[in-house]
Amino acid sequence: MEPLSYRIRPKDFSEFVGQEHIVNAKWFKSAIDKKNPPSMILFGPPGIGKTTLALLIAEKTGITYKTFSAVTSTIKEVREFIESVYESYKNTGKKTIVFIDEIHRFNKAQQDAFLPWIEKGVIILIGTTTENPSFYINPPLLSRVKVINLNPLSNMDIEKILLQAIKKDRLLQNLGVEIRKDIIEMIIDYAKGDARVALNVLELIAENFYNEISLDEIEKIITDYHQPYDKKGDFHYNLISAFIKSMRGSDPDAAIYYLARMLESGEDPYFILRRMVIFASEDIGNADPHALMVATSAHYAFTIMGMPEGFIPISQAVTYLSLAPKSNASYKAYLEAKEDVKKYGALMPPLSILNPATKIMKDLGFGKGYKYPHDYINGLVKGFQYLPDAIKEKRYYKPKQIGYEKTLLERLQKIKGER
Repeated sequence: MEPLSYRIRPKDFSEFVGQEHIVNAKWFKSAIDKKNPPSMILFGPPGIGKTTLALLIAEKTGITYKTFSAVTSTIKEVREFIESVYESYKNTGKKTIVFIDEIHRFNKAQQDAFLPWIEKGVIILIGTTTENPSFYINPPLLSRVKVINLNPLSNMDIEKILLQAIKKDRLLQNLGVEIRKDIIEMIIDYAKGDARVALNVLELIAENFYNEISLDEIEKIITDYHQPYDKKGDFHYNLISAFIKSMRGSDPDAAIYYLARMLESGEDPYFILRRMVIFASEDIGNADPHALMVATSAHYAFTIMGMPEGFIPISQAVTYLSLAPKSNASYKAYLEAKEDVKKYGALMPPLSILNPATKIMKDLGFGKGYKYPHDYINGLVKGFQYLPDAIKEKRYYKPKQIGYEKTLLERLQKIKGER
């Protein structure tokens, strides 16, 4: 049986709740009437009707359409379909709507594959995304589509959708579901503007003796309901925290598990990759200088590959970072230096290491007494000072005796001894 959210999907723009600024716009009505909608990107949070709007456009214009998910569909599958569409277009001259859900999951090279077909008029591309198109959609593609911002649904919108469902859905009627304001308010509060969540919860409650159910029982049903992953909610932060701490604790199994949790729930891979790059420098640092290269390479590899294969370089990097020796000495060095910047203000560096760019500067002593390290054994000038006088004894970088940083510690101690 189809979920309630599918069963009551609007059959007409007049039934489409919450996006009146789009469906009532003159350009939109004209495009539908002429059966010639532009290629577009529908942008907005989950559960506000992006997919519904795309399907309505196809149905009301009568244009043949095909839906793909950027999460599960490969660009090869999409290309093969478009090429078959092109053969049909050459014979009939009719366009086809290609609907791509979560188009931001395709990388830039994959997105570029649509450009020639849009320009030739073979396809009308309709993509949906929860991410800002300015950051996730390739500029050449953005210049060829109309970006449409869908509004978040208000509590009144969610209430209207729930009431429509109770009044119109035959299965809910067969279950004897009636309008109970206390239940409606509870669902609205829980759904937080996501119509899909609201309808799924309504259906769950309807299957549990709706009319006799208590609010306590409803609260338990809602608590047990697995709400889709919210990339801006607590789970988003909880899972990334668990992921980072697992790598920091050198547990690759836990790190891979949390990586899978996030990716399979729809987390933005680039968010995870950015955190991995930060981790490689903050938590591993010079204990294994290759870690930063591994993390940035994974970021680059994902940009080339995209999903669904993109998890492979991410997983490889996660296991490497998890097992790498850990040191936050470089990170802590900066924080300590930052505190001294605040404490002492703009201290003047020793004049000897300042460049005498003008005669006046030279007369003031800029560059006087500077000794060129390459002219000395091991590149070291004994007794030469680089820090300002007020903090000349400070030591910010304190390497740990682990990994490659142990070698750096030995070198630093040798340098200090010789200097």
